[in-house]
Amino acid sequence: MQHAVGSPLPPPHRPGHGSAPQWTAPAAHQAQQPPGVPGFTGAPHHPPVPPHPHPVPPVRDTTGHVQLPPGGPVAVPSPPPAQAPVDPAATTLAVLLIGPAGAGKTSVAKHWAERRRVPTAHISLDDVREWVRSGFADPQTGWNDNSEAQYRLARRTCGFAARNFLANGISCILDDAVFPDRPVVGLGGWKRHVGPGLLPVVLLPGLEIVLERNAQRSGNRRLTDEEVARIHGRMAGWYGSGLPIIDNSQLDVPGTAQVLDEVLARAIASPPQW
Repeated sequence: MQHAVGSPLPPPHRPGHGSAPQWTAPAAHQAQQPPGVPGFTGAPHHPPVPPHPHPVPPVRDTTGHVQLPPGGPVAVPSPPPAQAPVDPAATTLAVLLIGPAGAGKTSVAKHWAERRRVPTAHISLDDVREWVRSGFADPQTGWNDNSEAQYRLARRTCGFAARNFLANGISCILDDAVFPDRPVVGLGGWKRHVGPGLLPVVLLPGLEIVLERNAQRSGNRRLTDEEVARIHGRMAGWYGSGLPIIDNSQLDVPGTAQVLDEVLARAIASPPQW
């Protein structure tokens, strides 16, 4: 019988145990010399191997691996008691900051996340989308199936990351340019990837402010004035949607983050229907 390398040897057979046949070796522990076979001295007898006096304990995992709770859909926040004040800065939240290019989403999201009293992560859709290096589908060269597929993949990746952070007690703020007139890549996907407890907020300054901020950008994140105006016009469709909207035309980044906290306090007390 063969045994795997590294496996403990089986215990020696004992008379009266198991189904192996009983037999007794010759007294001299040496086989008789068969006739006609000169030089045969018999096979030496090997006594059974005794068990190891000190059993080897199983190897324990000493790599420092930490088991993490799996990420699940984020539930709708429970409204606080009627008399209890809402403090969004001390609450674990999942926030989606929506707005056109140049609205200040990334700057506000970073500032808001850095100054909260509970651990908070900022997840930028554009950063995740630009993980693709070879074969990157830049929508500025023309929107096509490849660019839409990469946006979808980035949103799903951001959603998985957010769920895992939240499952381990870390709040998240995500930013994305979600269009109200494109449900196929709109809020429905974010709700599916993160959960119904995601709190969307629209950041929508005036067109002149957006054009000015876009002019300060570089690389593939800088758009033409025509494209900025077109996106801004489509974003105006969020008015009347029921989602909270912040016009930060006259606000700096800290001021916008403070207003965001106020908006989120109301959203926790009365979650928006979307």
